[in-house]
Amino acid sequence: MKELAYQSMFLAHLELEKTLSTNTLQSYQYDLKRLAGYLDDRGVGDVREVDAGVLSGYLRSLYDVGFAATSVQRCLSALRGYFAFLVSEGVIQTDPTEILEGPRSTRYLPAVLSVEEILAILGAIDDSKRLGTRDRAMLETLYATGMRVSELSSFSFEQILDDEKLVRILGKGSKERLVPIGDIALEWISRYSQLERPLLARALTGSTVFLNLRGRPLSRMGIWKIIRKYVRLANIGKKVSPHTFRHSFATHLLEGGADLRTVQEMLGHANIVTTEIYTHVDREYLKEVHRSFHPRFRK
Repeated sequence: MKELAYQSMFLAHLELEKTLSTNTLQSYQYDLKRLAGYLDDRGVGDVREVDAGVLSGYLRSLYDVGFAATSVQRCLSALRGYFAFLVSEGVIQTDPTEILEGPRSTRYLPAVLSVEEILAILGAIDDSKRLGTRDRAMLETLYATGMRVSELSSFSFEQILDDEKLVRILGKGSKERLVPIGDIALEWISRYSQLERPLLARALTGSTVFLNLRGRPLSRMGIWKIIRKYVRLANIGKKVSPHTFRHSFATHLLEGGADLRTVQEMLGHANIVTTEIYTHVDREYLKEVHRSFHPRFRK
């Protein structure tokens, strides 16, 4: 079984009617492809033969190969959507995912950089070297706005509202939000656009801000590699990804006194519950201060 029945129709339905992001669609596609391989290995050639027992075995197999609970939950979301679609199309009569229980949602505390660590990473960038100005402008933008890496990769000059010191970000589900960017990031973008970007741009290069050596938009992996380089130069032992800058952006705002609703708006979270994870990070910081300085905690 190379592909599940009606899989292409289901994905087209998600893209056109649910307006899911490209990344989410790709994740769902991988999840369904993985299920198709699992069913094929077990001789299940028809989706009408799939029941809750088969799907439970599939989910257990994901745990066996080391999938995190959050990844299994996403896979289950893909399955629920797919089988609900089959029911709506009359392909199957009952939805085998209805009685499935997902993994318990465990809230994790995201890795966060301190302000000093952020400054150390930015300070490790030598803007006198080739691409140094680009890298500094990019990381300043990432930290100043809390963008997702996919949003940074596609970030264009049309999204910069220079006079108002805002950027227009197109997030998940094609939802648009306005986020302040500040003078420092804007200054570095201006310096990069004058000094380095003209050397990278090609005839068919569009208005994307951050380019690679071929004049194309930097990929997510390309951005990740650049960050890893400067984290290493700054001698920071933490695992740092582009998303770590987003976590740090939100945490530092809350530590500085920003209210949760404002941070939710800037992050582009549809549900404030998602944003509330950062209040837990803030509490961890408070507890660390208490442990470090309260006399009754000193050893």
